[in-house]
Amino acid sequence: MAAVEAVVDLGAIANNVHVVGDRARSGVMAVVKADGYGHGATQVARAALAAGAAEIGVATVDEALALRRGGVSAPIVAWLHTPTTDFAAAIAADVEVVVSSVNQLSAVVAAAESVGAAATIGVKVDTGLGRGGAALPEWPQLCDAIATSAASGSVVMRTAMTHLARGDEPDHPLNTRQAAHLDDCVADLRRAGTPAQVVHVSNSAAALTRPDLSRDLVRAGIAIYGRTPVPQLGHFGLEPAMTLTAEIALVKKISAGQGVSYNHTWIAPRDTTIAVVACGYADGVPRVLSDGFAVMINGRRFPSAGRVCMDQFVVDLGADRTDVTEGDRAVLFGSGITGEQTAADWARAAGTIDYEILSGVRGRTVRRYLSRPSVSRQAS
Repeated sequence: MAAVEAVVDLGAIANNVHVVGDRARSGVMAVVKADGYGHGATQVARAALAAGAAEIGVATVDEALALRRGGVSAPIVAWLHTPTTDFAAAIAADVEVVVSSVNQLSAVVAAAESVGAAATIGVKVDTGLGRGGAALPEWPQLCDAIATSAASGSVVMRTAMTHLARGDEPDHPLNTRQAAHLDDCVADLRRAGTPAQVVHVSNSAAALTRPDLSRDLVRAGIAIYGRTPVPQLGHFGLEPAMTLTAEIALVKKISAGQGVSYNHTWIAPRDTTIAVVACGYADGVPRVLSDGFAVMINGRRFPSAGRVCMDQFVVDLGADRTDVTEGDRAVLFGSGITGEQTAADWARAAGTIDYEILSGVRGRTVRRYLSRPSVSRQAS
């Protein structure tokens, strides 16, 4: 067992695929970018596909190629590219590349010619997020270019997609407008003779709350990992998949008035016992949480004490503690079922979102996977 472990429950991943698909009333794309939000992209992709996910989504071609090397043979879609993206490698590995501009399409066509095979492409339209994707004024030119490239045999058109700006505000009218804009673009592609085979609008939030926006698929990211993107509306039966634990390196007594960790931001108010936990901000514990979080050890909650360091932090066990020993494990966050803090608790304390907490687990953290029997949604 490693000093720092992220225990990932693949049964929870499977459950969450079922929940998303049932609520969205559509197929599910499992998004495993950023190494599966810190959970391990290949392992999550396999579990999601076994549970009935239709395909896999990533940000970059490099992420897609890593999945192919890991044996994932299902459709993989990558949608964030730069001028140095290796489109030729993507084409050779049968990775779908989503283009957001005429320039990107031209680079894909050139790569297809160099490989000697047609590229499977999608198109992303910026219908209101103001980030990636073709802006609506640029759309007619890109639509025409796609039709020309498809007619030449350089590309095969597959996906049309957009990304919601306010999906976590289910009733906001922009969500409906964005979906309608994409529908218009899909109609344009059909008229141009290059119909989209797959269309998707919804992220996790819309998949859970706006089934009317579901098209062929929904792109489920954070929900696959068991965190709700709309906590004000509940958890929807999602199961958090990751529990972060770390080993206690040292237990010792200190006297009242003794400062703990850098700059002595915490001073013992009484004689007490402290535990040094072998995990720090290099492993994914935000330094901003210093003096502001708690861990579970042997079923009891203990507060952190002092600054979080690169490799370690300290917890206050209280006076005369004898039931915590070196080698015990502290649960830093998990599902919350047994009283431990959750990634959402950390996010609130750190002034961020749980997406950042989960994807920030790194450094010396070793992942360990748990499996349990699951039945695919199509068969259930």
